[in-house]
Amino acid sequence: MYSRILDLREVIKERSIFLFGPRQTGKSTLLKTVFPDARYIDLLEADTFRRLSARPEELRQSLLPGEKLVIIDEVQKLPSVLDEVQLLLDRNKDLHFILTGSSARKLKRGKANLLGGRAWFINLHPLVSAELGFSRLKDRLNIGSLPGIIDSADAREDLKAYVGCYLKEEIKAEGLTRSIENFSRFLEVAALSNGEQLNFASVANDVGMPVRTLREYYKILEDTLIGAELPSYTKTVKRKAVSISKFFFFDLGVVNILLRRGAINEGSELFAKALEHQVFLELKAYLDYCRSERDLRYWRSRSKVEVDFVVGDDVAIKVKATGRSSAADRKGLLMLGEELKLRRKIIICNELRYRKDEFGVEVYPIDVFLQELWAGKIIE
Repeated sequence: MYSRILDLREVIKERSIFLFGPRQTGKSTLLKTVFPDARYIDLLEADTFRRLSARPEELRQSLLPGEKLVIIDEVQKLPSVLDEVQLLLDRNKDLHFILTGSSARKLKRGKANLLGGRAWFINLHPLVSAELGFSRLKDRLNIGSLPGIIDSADAREDLKAYVGCYLKEEIKAEGLTRSIENFSRFLEVAALSNGEQLNFASVANDVGMPVRTLREYYKILEDTLIGAELPSYTKTVKRKAVSISKFFFFDLGVVNILLRRGAINEGSELFAKALEHQVFLELKAYLDYCRSERDLRYWRSRSKVEVDFVVGDDVAIKVKATGRSSAADRKGLLMLGEELKLRRKIIICNELRYRKDEFGVEVYPIDVFLQELWAGKIIE
């Protein structure tokens, strides 16, 4: 069991919470550990689901005097219960709810009652470096960061089961797509383009489906938190930027299984791509957990000079898998710095020690960067 960064005790003092995250990110374990005395309603239990779906008002009628926290797990399975939740929140200012789910798609698309500002939306990510320890990078690049899998005796078999049972069968069970066969084929092609610019026409051609269907499938991945878009940074004037987004899956282990990859070893091309992916996951989790309003984007000029990540308008990051950074590595950072007032220009690579060069570019070993990130020293 890992101590999680996300401090729900503080958040719940202010508002009720919608807590979303893919399966096996540890939502239930976290809640039962942090709030052992809360009433816990699991909608995966068939009898509980049948009872509340027939009579949602039973939630209100069964509330005990003095109860202050109710947790409803997998709330997307029964959106009608949210009307009762709102009624209870309006009548009792001391009462709070934590409503968990692995997908917000049914709630948003079905026009469910999202409680009109009475609850905050929070995402729980797979384990981050500050939770796992900063020395397990190689494990994470190969088998990902899902709490129930990273320490498994047979992580690859567990990942295969996760991909087969969850990413495919549960998508079908939730009625999110009509053809599980087409969606399964799409998943594999989407994994091939993980971390690359999204060319919908090319991917649609590879899987043999209309672009409209392909866009809908990517939206399913986003709504079920299986992946996230990385938009492009387009505010530069002197050097025009491309406007095509990238897309990253939520976990490296899942991508590796979808692509049937072997071991990812340091120095390989796969290592470089996986390292960039892992930095994206850490940055996104950090911004989510801090409830930051800063955008996370990448910048690429039309002349193909690129900065991997731009946080807000003042932090630019380039990720390299090489042992020592070169002048070519800082080119994009310096070009972007000519148009923006960058507070930090950072290269992450495999150098042994932190240093700052004569151009103001900071060179970080990956473990040092992650430590500084989670200590709040990179992004203010």
